[in-house]
Amino acid sequence: MRIKIVKFCMGLFFVILFIGLLYMQLIKNVTFSELSRKNSIRLLSQYGARGRILDRKGNILADNRLTYDVLLVPQDKELTDNILMVLSKILGKNFAELKTVFQRGYVASSLPVVIAKNIDTQKAIALEELKFNLPGIIIRQHPLRSYPYGKLACHVLGYLDEIDHWRLTRLTDYGYKTKDIVGFGGIEERYDYYLRQQEGGSIFEVDSHGRTRRILGFKLPKNGKDITLTLDIDIQKIAEDVLNGRKGCIVVMQPYTGEILAMASSPNFDPNIFVRKLDTVKEILNASEAPLVNRAISSSYPAGSIFKLIVATAALEISKISLSTNFFCLGHMDIGKQRFACWDTHHQENLIQAITHSCNVFFYKTGLALGPQEIYNYALKFGLSRKTSVDLPYETEGFVPSVLWKRLYKMRNWFDGDTANLAIGQGELLVTPLQLTCMMAVFANGGVLPKPFIVKMIDRKEIRYPQNKNIHLGIRQKTIDSIRQGLLQVVKDPTGTAHLLSELPVSVAGKTGTAQVKNDQPHAWFVFFLPFKEPKFVGCVFLENGGSGQFSCMLAKQMIERMLQEGLL
Repeated sequence: MRIKIVKFCMGLFFVILFIGLLYMQLIKNVTFSELSRKNSIRLLSQYGARGRILDRKGNILADNRLTYDVLLVPQDKELTDNILMVLSKILGKNFAELKTVFQRGYVASSLPVVIAKNIDTQKAIALEELKFNLPGIIIRQHPLRSYPYGKLACHVLGYLDEIDHWRLTRLTDYGYKTKDIVGFGGIEERYDYYLRQQEGGSIFEVDSHGRTRRILGFKLPKNGKDITLTLDIDIQKIAEDVLNGRKGCIVVMQPYTGEILAMASSPNFDPNIFVRKLDTVKEILNASEAPLVNRAISSSYPAGSIFKLIVATAALEISKISLSTNFFCLGHMDIGKQRFACWDTHHQENLIQAITHSCNVFFYKTGLALGPQEIYNYALKFGLSRKTSVDLPYETEGFVPSVLWKRLYKMRNWFDGDTANLAIGQGELLVTPLQLTCMMAVFANGGVLPKPFIVKMIDRKEIRYPQNKNIHLGIRQKTIDSIRQGLLQVVKDPTGTAHLLSELPVSVAGKTGTAQVKNDQPHAWFVFFLPFKEPKFVGCVFLENGGSGQFSCMLAKQMIERMLQEGLL
């Protein structure tokens, strides 16, 4: 009986084995054949170069340098360890570190694992010579971003880093994926879609030793598109040299077209450190001075006396004052129970003199004659409290307070003291340096508020902006001429607040500003245009907590002198 049971069990076992063989050979044959085929196929991605960024003269501001990546095709454990041991000696890296990188990067047997990135040419050559002794090693060319001028124009250019979750959730539909390198800030971010390269690659078959037998398919990678800026690197360099690490910014623009020729912000940073993944990245990200912030567009400040030009324009336009209007300055003015100071005692002042000397009392009285609503209306007319729409990310719109705003959000009434404060650019008023540059362009070009822009060409094709991008404000020519005369006297008159610029061989018109800051040093402003008769440049020099506007005047003088020396004027 026992023998029969044993025979039955053995027979049943062979029947099951036979059925299993039939199942694998006949039914699962296609599946296993496909797995075998896939096991012999390798996929290797290849990178194109990111588009370059150039200035208006063709100087390369953002380029690519050729580096190399080391990839290892997954092998059996013992062979992989031997290869990693050799690589550790050549690359100068710890074996355990390389093994960890391999294990973390492993996805599938058909996909090579990146072992090391951005190795130099000498190490790449050494590995190429050993490829026959190191089966499965691949040396892949990898264009890497480089910024030849280092910190120069860093806020305009931006930098590159691995895509974060916030961007990934918004850009997935546009072909972006995890671990993509994308732009952060500046042109790199704003025009990332044009600059980014398209990935290519090859599909090839290997033998059991990992050696290539034949190439099954190949797709060429595509380079990103080059972008040409309106920036003039020579003027940009002068602006940054003049700032010399001081907190603040300088903007230089063409008054008729809105082309930005220079936009310097300080403190700054070297975008190359993000490419090289240096330890100083954390220091920059956590620095209290906020070196990544473009102070020309991303920070807003009280305008100080620069705002008086808008008040003067409004008062002339609606005939609240004329050129013959005089107000007496005792060095202060009492409004209600509060005394409002002037920085000096100016005695009898007309409009031209008030602009020349930046008399607060004259503008207190002018502002009260106008009323807060008219001041608010003309501030908006000159582009304040809204973005200039410059083609750079993270622009702030600033703020102009109004009677309605104060009642709704502050739950307070608007008083004459608020009007007086607003008339000299203080109180809750906030502006950006670029906004004030555009405001000054109105007086330089005869009444047109330009829309600033910084990208001139994409892929060698000039961008055609809409013809109505510049706004004609409809200000009377007589008003423009009156304000221009005051701006000229600021420099020409020996008692003018920017008289130190009168020594220059070119005629400059401008306005100083000293914006008070609670519990800190005031901000220093100077906005200007030159030459006076046929302006080619309009600019703004701003020093954060820099003290008197005289300091900004001094920097403007240094910059103009350098531009003259280098034949840029």
